[in-house]
Amino acid sequence: MAPYIGTPTSRIDGIAKVTGAAKYAAEFNAPGGVLYGSIVPSTIAKGRITRLDTSAAMGVEGVATVLTHENRPHMAGRDQDYKDDVAPDGSPFRPLYDDRIRFNRQPIALVVAETSEIARFAASLVRVEYESEAHVTDVFRQRDAAIPVKATSPEGAMFAPPKPRGDAGKALAAAAVRHDGEYYVPIEHHNPMELYAATVIVEKDGKFVVYDKTQGVQNVHKYLCGVFGMKPEDVRVMSPFMGGGFGSGLRPQFEVVLAMLAARALQRSVRVVLTRPQMYALGYRPAMIQRIGLGATTGGTLEAITHDAVTVTSQYEDFYRQETGWSGLLYRSPNATYAHRLAHLDLPTSCDMRAPSAAPGVYALESAMDELAVALKLDPVELRLRCYSERDQHENRPFSSKALRECYREGADAFGWSKRNPEPRSMRDGSDLVGWGMATGVWEALQMPIAVRIVLSANGHAEVACATSDIGTGTYTIMAQVAADTLGLPLDSISIKLGDSSLPQSPVEGGSWIAASVANGIVTTAEAIRGELLRLAKQIPNSPLANASSDELTLVDGQLVSKHDSARTVSIADAMRHSGVERIEQEETTTPGDDTARAHNAHSAVFAEVKVDEQLGVIRVTRVVSAVAAGRILNTKTATSQILGGVVWGIGMALHEETLIDQRFGRIVNANIAEYHVPVNADVHDIKVIFVDEPDDSNPLGIKGLGEIGIVGVAAAVANAVYHATGTRVRDLPITLDKLDRM
Repeated sequence: MAPYIGTPTSRIDGIAKVTGAAKYAAEFNAPGGVLYGSIVPSTIAKGRITRLDTSAAMGVEGVATVLTHENRPHMAGRDQDYKDDVAPDGSPFRPLYDDRIRFNRQPIALVVAETSEIARFAASLVRVEYESEAHVTDVFRQRDAAIPVKATSPEGAMFAPPKPRGDAGKALAAAAVRHDGEYYVPIEHHNPMELYAATVIVEKDGKFVVYDKTQGVQNVHKYLCGVFGMKPEDVRVMSPFMGGGFGSGLRPQFEVVLAMLAARALQRSVRVVLTRPQMYALGYRPAMIQRIGLGATTGGTLEAITHDAVTVTSQYEDFYRQETGWSGLLYRSPNATYAHRLAHLDLPTSCDMRAPSAAPGVYALESAMDELAVALKLDPVELRLRCYSERDQHENRPFSSKALRECYREGADAFGWSKRNPEPRSMRDGSDLVGWGMATGVWEALQMPIAVRIVLSANGHAEVACATSDIGTGTYTIMAQVAADTLGLPLDSISIKLGDSSLPQSPVEGGSWIAASVANGIVTTAEAIRGELLRLAKQIPNSPLANASSDELTLVDGQLVSKHDSARTVSIADAMRHSGVERIEQEETTTPGDDTARAHNAHSAVFAEVKVDEQLGVIRVTRVVSAVAAGRILNTKTATSQILGGVVWGIGMALHEETLIDQRFGRIVNANIAEYHVPVNADVHDIKVIFVDEPDDSNPLGIKGLGEIGIVGVAAAVANAVYHATGTRVRDLPITLDKLDRM
């Protein structure tokens, strides 16, 4: 039986998804049906509610209740009870808790009715009066008042700016060639296809089953128990399928709190589905104002790097990530300094979005490197090779593996980079200006503690269970592939259970760490299964494995096989049936090794071609090559899809995406997918993905993860290509045609 790991295996959940058999959070029903909740959002950005009139809504036939801060069921009073596993420092938002308004579109009431249509109509009848206060939702107005990041927790310290090296100010001033530039990335909102929803089912025994759209069922479970003071055994959270999360579902969102509030108040099953505009009241990628200074020798080696960032968060929580230090993982410089400040705005708390901090931070860094290459009259790839770092500059430690040089080489060869004319506006295709740009990508390669349970039946079937989520990346499939190989069974003899808070422990699915974590967790538990099978096999009279040890054996084609003598075998069926055992169950927790002596990162080189209509300024991204070094690739088909999706999102970041706020009201004005622009089919042309061979021994399977690396560097590559095509440097995203009016 050929191995499954490393092959282009189709998704095992694909048929269920395309036929509609896969159910999402808003599609589960209860005996007797469910009630429907519709949110009443605030229309001011800051202040307090002075009067809530729900009488007209309550008078609508079919309305069961209208919940507000005045009549809701009891909720916890301590901030600690609202802290989830990935909560930042501060006081988490509490929906329907009091009369305070903290951001526009904040949920202030929930109408619950027999149908969703009745609930939405009745919600429009709720009348609210406010006492408004002055608000600020513009990062540029608040930048001077932004405060330095203050790490008051271990997680906060992990995301603090790196320590300085040398004297960057002095070195920058003395550098032969200098570049200094300010770069801006606006607020960007997640727009997954599946709307956020929660269905809370009240069971006959008074317990609750919660179907929620989330990237971490156990995180939501813990959160609900804290907020409502429930016993863990009285609530179960399920999320078997998710229609896209990208970081928006790492923290519990307010739809699950509101659905639980209503279910507890009425002792009826309740469903709450957010509308698309209401999704814009959730987290978002924070706007970033970045200032980067680079000092270099005339030979193109870096002498100094300065990277300062101002990012957006709410007034009530300090969300931030390590925005400024990516250069230390890519480029050698003896002098560097980093600074990060937070601008507190009257908006919801910002949150993780695919490659948080790296996507916007590397955009600024790689744009600045391109500008330095222009100043030095050096090829952009050559500059990066001259500045290439073999060690993590922050901690002066080697990388577990770093095949970035190969990414540059293979990506450039596939793109045809050697044919590039370096002069701006020098390449044409008819009436179009042609530009070629490139950039580097980098992301973390992490592994988290995780538990996996495997139940092996005598008929040769294995059930693999873990509470992790599949957020659309293909986790079901890679779990089945790894289990099939490590247990020596066909793929169709593996079944996967996930997305259930009652299953073995898992972290939230994010940070590109689940593939490495759960796959290596399966390896650990499979080893325990093999050990138990060997114990049973040794009980067979004259067993050919009587003197074997577990590490001398492997599971292949349903058999325990000696690595030293393939003729010495015992089938799984014989071992179990001889001992009268129908099932073997093992559960193991896998904790990654403490390999802090090395840096662990994935890398990429992105090459982009744009064509710009010289008269209209319309930009098309016509070709992208992304060469990725990310350790061992478990599934080349789903992995390619991950990189393709990241590249498309990077194109959107460069040319399309921007959340627009009417600063007078603190209200998002394009809170829909008609006016919040994202790439569509016509915007996406040829994308080639290359996986560069990169052995890595950081974990047994050598996995690094792919969820984030695909987007990092893409926006910069496109922006650099636009400069090459037009000679106009745009430093604030997205690059719209009005910003090219000077070309």
